[in-house]
Amino acid sequence: MAFKSGFVAVVGRPNVGKSTLMNRLVGEKVAIMSPKPQTTRHNIRGIINNENSQMIVIDTPGLHKPASKLGDYMVQSALNTLQDADAILYLVEPEKRIGPGDRYIMELLEKTETPIILVINKIDMSNSAELEICFQQYDETGLFQSIIPISATLGENINQLIRTIEAYLPEGPHYFPEDEYTDQPERTMVAELIREKVLQYLEQEIPHGVAVITEKMTYREEKNLTEIQAAIFCEKKSHKGIIIGKNGRKLKGIGKAARKDIEDLLGHQVHLELWVKVKEGWRDQDNILKDLGYKE
Repeated sequence: MAFKSGFVAVVGRPNVGKSTLMNRLVGEKVAIMSPKPQTTRHNIRGIINNENSQMIVIDTPGLHKPASKLGDYMVQSALNTLQDADAILYLVEPEKRIGPGDRYIMELLEKTETPIILVINKIDMSNSAELEICFQQYDETGLFQSIIPISATLGENINQLIRTIEAYLPEGPHYFPEDEYTDQPERTMVAELIREKVLQYLEQEIPHGVAVITEKMTYREEKNLTEIQAAIFCEKKSHKGIIIGKNGRKLKGIGKAARKDIEDLLGHQVHLELWVKVKEGWRDQDNILKDLGYKE
């Protein structure tokens, strides 16, 4: 059997479970997860190595109407991925009707000749009648080569989805070594793990105005220890106090939770220092977006 390989873009509205699906497919924590929408800001690549194939799955930011330059970057980043993909996974929830957000995305998908697999996620949270209505509505559009219902959280039908993706991939080489599961630099993954904990610890209005950058990362071989210094950027001075919390408790909680995940990632002990810095209006300033890695 010929070896297949290719790039698979995962697209959909914010908060439909794209990052959860990415992590389930790869079998490792590649993308951070949060119930808050627009958690993913960069395209994140996860590598799935099978006996007869290698899939590079790209988790994209949720497609939405942007309200800032950061939002513009996120949406354009997702759209650019569609042009280079060998297959597209369009992730939706089993709703009774197709809403305006999904119709907007389907209008974009109509412009591509790339095979599109509709993935109906969260079937564990719906009944069979809802799922059937959802399936029929999307099937009638004629836009999709395959429709697969799954639960990314529980892992239902994931093997079927992988086999379906393989069917649409071209013959190709190993793009990455077989022991790699992502092409993200460790510094980026560390910053994202910290941001995940910020999202978990903060109120609704603050997380979208937060970014994290790993400023220093040094491995001490004699101690088998990595020393990490990272900065949490927020947009308002009032937010800085909220992030730090009374007597620094909130920031300590963020650091403790992040350190555990970073140690799991690196496989050894970590000493983590966090600072909170204010960059007012950074989401609309090109120079700051570039410094934070959101613009080239």
